[in-house]
Amino acid sequence: MIGVLRKNSRARCPQRAAETFCTCRGALGTARPAIDGLYDAFTLIELLVTIAIISVLCALLLPALASSKENGKRARCVSNLRQLTLAAEFYWDENEQRSFRYLAGNTNGGAIYWFGWIKPGAEGDREFDATYGVLFPYLQGRGVEICPSLNYAGTIYKLKAQGAAYGYGYNRLLSALSMQLVRRPTDTALFADSAQVNDFQLPASPEHPMLEEFYYMDHLAQTVHFRHRQQANTSFCDGHIARERPAAGSLDGRLAGEVIGRLPSELIIP
Repeated sequence: MIGVLRKNSRARCPQRAAETFCTCRGALGTARPAIDGLYDAFTLIELLVTIAIISVLCALLLPALASSKENGKRARCVSNLRQLTLAAEFYWDENEQRSFRYLAGNTNGGAIYWFGWIKPGAEGDREFDATYGVLFPYLQGRGVEICPSLNYAGTIYKLKAQGAAYGYGYNRLLSALSMQLVRRPTDTALFADSAQVNDFQLPASPEHPMLEEFYYMDHLAQTVHFRHRQQANTSFCDGHIARERPAAGSLDGRLAGEVIGRLPSELIIP
């Protein structure tokens, strides 16, 4: 501890005062200079040691903070998928247990997909309307369609429409299928984290592939985004959520740092 000695109101002899100054030591045993009778200055050694201790603590705490932040994003993603899955179940109940179509048709110069209406046009400039989505009435608006771990602001990301549309993909093999024909609902994926590598639409190119959101998954396309520590949050037809790893040999290697591929076929085929 840093000692502080104050001047006594009584006079002291010079020899005793000098002795007191010389025997006053800091936390590391170093002598301290007197400043107006107060011994409270840091030595250079103590300052360096303090900086070193703070640096070590930062090195220990920062990974834990980063991990905590990612866990929060993953929990939010799981909540999104849970609400999407509940909305799908409500739809099944009101439609004789038949699932919704991936592509419902065309209107007003655009296409109606399960997640909403989107108009053809330049990438990133297409009009989008989520209210056309088949699950929109059950979700009471928007707010669950974007995974917080999908970095829309990244330099490698390419928007499909005017702003973010959807960060999850629907199992296309369930499109218009009677859910009574799903033999293994506990093992059949319904929704999952989704994205794909695009190298064929500007501003992407073969020399500059980019990441974009995508809206379906199947047993052939590399459209599942394993963005949670190389795992993808996945909801299943029985309502549970799990973290899944990519199928062996399914990864798309065109975009370094992004883990995009397929789920195992046994989780996709009903």
